[in-house]
Amino acid sequence: MDPTEPKVVVVTGASAGVGRATARAFAARGDKLALLARGEHGLAAAATDIGHRAAAVLPISVDMSDFDAVEKAAKQIEEELGPIDVWVNNAFITVFGPFEEMRPEEFHRVTEVTYHGYVHGTRVALERMRSRQSGAIVQVGSALAYRGIPLQSAYCGAKHAIEGFTESVRCELKHRGSPVQVTMVQLPAVNTPQFDWALSRMSRKAQPVPPIYQPEVAADAVVYAAEHPQRREYWVGTSTVATLLANKFAPGLLDRYLGRTGYAAQQTDESAEPGRRANLWQPLDDEDGEDFGARGRFDDQARTVSPQMWLSRHHRLLALLGAAAGVAVAARAVRE
Repeated sequence: MDPTEPKVVVVTGASAGVGRATARAFAARGDKLALLARGEHGLAAAATDIGHRAAAVLPISVDMSDFDAVEKAAKQIEEELGPIDVWVNNAFITVFGPFEEMRPEEFHRVTEVTYHGYVHGTRVALERMRSRQSGAIVQVGSALAYRGIPLQSAYCGAKHAIEGFTESVRCELKHRGSPVQVTMVQLPAVNTPQFDWALSRMSRKAQPVPPIYQPEVAADAVVYAAEHPQRREYWVGTSTVATLLANKFAPGLLDRYLGRTGYAAQQTDESAEPGRRANLWQPLDDEDGEDFGARGRFDDQARTVSPQMWLSRHHRLLALLGAAAGVAVAARAVRE
């Protein structure tokens, strides 16, 4: 993707959280943005937020679990903004609580939005990109795409499914020799409003598992991935790297560790509000007109940079510098 030319970019879940921050980041490039989310109020606020930066903004209210609605949105985007260059799948919902306390219809709903929503977005994007032999799809993932944790069984299951689905699609594109690229960005814990609007069956208020990063860190990684989609996936944050490596080499040990610490790590000391509203079935911004924005209530704990992501972006340069240093050491040893 040529960063000097405006692109048509679609961001799902764009009204708040990582999606909102990602829309801002693409808008700062002067791209044309299509913003997809359920809540019309949040979408209007997001459009106003980025309107002065983006080349064009098109907010569309859509539930990503409804394929016909997603297909209709994609058609409208291309009619009004032009051919889609980048599609970012980000929309999700979740439920906090033990699996046994979750109702079947709630588990199904999380899966429909968080997993099938990505499937639907990928399908409508591919149908258009393949015919033009160009385009990039970015799947916003999580360390939980590889490592399940307690109290988030539906969300972890959906993220695992997205990972496997994306790998299959990527292989099929390579089999066809298609230049369309699909990449995935695995995120750490992020300071977003989801911890105040997600359905929770926990006795205390939900929180991200520390260390926590600001959504702008995630957004920068998503934009970079869209610019460099040839790489199959990106890991953001040292906690993501540590979690995935620990799960690869010592999964049983990690099971026991998370069994001991995973409950407390996802809850604050504050008691949960009884009867608190949740966004599982409908968006909350349309009920009270609130704009949730990109950030949640953990600003005082959240990190604004990810040195690991910088290293990931410059891994080739670092490898060359390492090789050069090795040659210099070897040459000095020969001289001595």
